[in-house]
Amino acid sequence: MDSRTRGKGDLRQWLSQHLPTESLLPTSWRSRPGSFVALMSLYESNYRRLGQLAGELHSLDGLHRSSVQGDVELELAVIERSPYTTMLQLTYVFGEGSAIPSAPDMEVRIYHDARLAEAHSWANRHEHPLLRSWRQHAGQDLDQRWARNIMLNKWLEYCRERGHGFTRLRAAP
Repeated sequence: MDSRTRGKGDLRQWLSQHLPTESLLPTSWRSRPGSFVALMSLYESNYRRLGQLAGELHSLDGLHRSSVQGDVELELAVIERSPYTTMLQLTYVFGEGSAIPSAPDMEVRIYHDARLAEAHSWANRHEHPLLRSWRQHAGQDLDQRWARNIMLNKWLEYCRERGHGFTRLRAAP
């Protein structure tokens, strides 16, 4: 077994352990973990979860914040809009006095016509052990996409469970 085959098997095993079935948030189709089809299903789940937090995704603009007692402030900023896509930045804001002012600084591209949300990029370095672990297990491009989007999906689920929901602070310039 060469290193490429071993790496893919390791990722599939890791995904099956860390990506439980989501019966409460169904998607239109399912496939085997690690496949491109399953990744698109994850993007669909991301879109639905993001919509639960931010409302109508096709009309997002400007800067939005969510504050919940006992949790860090969550910020969503629309950084690019086109007729069919929106790019936004999603992050926790820890404050100016913190050693880490914001994290995980994730950029999310929303595909409005397909109703998908892809974790497009995330911070190059992570302080949290679980995020570092995901990054270490993801070597190739498809693996990186899986790691980013699993993290986004779980993060959106966590934010919703904590009671987060966005309020618009200011419109786009």
